[in-house]
Amino acid sequence: MGALTIVAKYMIVAQMEVNGGVDKSDIIGALFSQTEGLLGKDMDLRELQMMGRVGRIEVDIVEKNGKTKAKIYIPSNLDRYETALIAALIESVERVGPYPASVKVLEIRDLREEKRKRIVDRARELVKLIEEEILPDTKEIIDKLKEDVAKAEVVEYGPEKLPAGPDVDKSDSIIIVEGRADVVNLVKHGYRNVIALEGISRGIPQTIIDLSKKKSVTVFIDGDKGGELVLKELMKVAHIDYVARAPPGKEVEQLTAKEIAKAIRNKMTLEEWLAQQKAAGEKTETPPPPPPAQPPAQPQEAMPQFPFDIAKKIEEMLGTLEAEIYDANWTLLKKMPVRELPDFLAATGDSVYAVVMDGITTQRIVDLAAKKGVKLIVTARVGPLTKVPEDMKILTFEQLQKVQ
Repeated sequence: MGALTIVAKYMIVAQMEVNGGVDKSDIIGALFSQTEGLLGKDMDLRELQMMGRVGRIEVDIVEKNGKTKAKIYIPSNLDRYETALIAALIESVERVGPYPASVKVLEIRDLREEKRKRIVDRARELVKLIEEEILPDTKEIIDKLKEDVAKAEVVEYGPEKLPAGPDVDKSDSIIIVEGRADVVNLVKHGYRNVIALEGISRGIPQTIIDLSKKKSVTVFIDGDKGGELVLKELMKVAHIDYVARAPPGKEVEQLTAKEIAKAIRNKMTLEEWLAQQKAAGEKTETPPPPPPAQPPAQPQEAMPQFPFDIAKKIEEMLGTLEAEIYDANWTLLKKMPVRELPDFLAATGDSVYAVVMDGITTQRIVDLAAKKGVKLIVTARVGPLTKVPEDMKILTFEQLQKVQ
């Protein structure tokens, strides 16, 4: 096949059979003459070639036993619909000179796809060069640039001057990590609502405690025992909604973008986290609440009247991690996983009297329940609480089982 005179998008490849001996010029002449005017001037082969929309037609001939077989190549710079129309047009040719002929289009090649393939193949070769350090490591350069930008964006937050991302104030939620390097890594990967404790040897900063009362909190801990210790200390004084954890043996500052995204995507509510730790046999007991947070449920107080066997209800719910919502007439309003309870309490317009839940009652649940007028919470366990309304009673499964 000869050189093309245009930069073609497509190549029409056709086969012609002629019942007689002919040469290339005869075939090309037949293509022009027998298609002329069939589809109007705009789709005339000769006009299109003069305008550079169709390239030079190439023909390869094989003559045998007085008959001619030819391969025809027509480069096209038309769009795919116009190219298909030209391909169908040349199939209308029925004679070459005095001899009967037939034309069949074998394929229409997308030359751009072939070019793309060559580019991809070349890219593979260049990747090998990168791996062999013949070319500069672009990924390493980009990572370093991202880290430098992230360091520049880290601010000092609160009177303790805690390392933080620039969006802590703007966001309704925050991610609490242990140190400055953790903050830099998360900001580098787009998480700008992050703030660090800067260690816990001097206690949990008051800024963190205050933020936890106003925002949804995810604690992102390292994948080791040290991370668990940080979480335990936070649980004593701060309101925690979710727990995310780095893969075992890894620290948050070491994680890749994919590892960070996966850890945050798989975060658990605090209740789920503690239940999982208990099921795994780890010693992650809930810290005793501060003195003013004791649930007001002394044995000598009159127990609420339940319209069902509460001991049987507790037995049915244990291990389900579910919550049941009741109105003042003890009509069941809703049944849901415990992790959905905070969102339900925040959004529901129903009047709620009691919540029975196989989970841990946190300060956030108490606060949301108080706003809905909840008078009774029956719960598997009680988390660290700092304030319980006087008209709200919180009873644990254990307390009720003892009374029963």
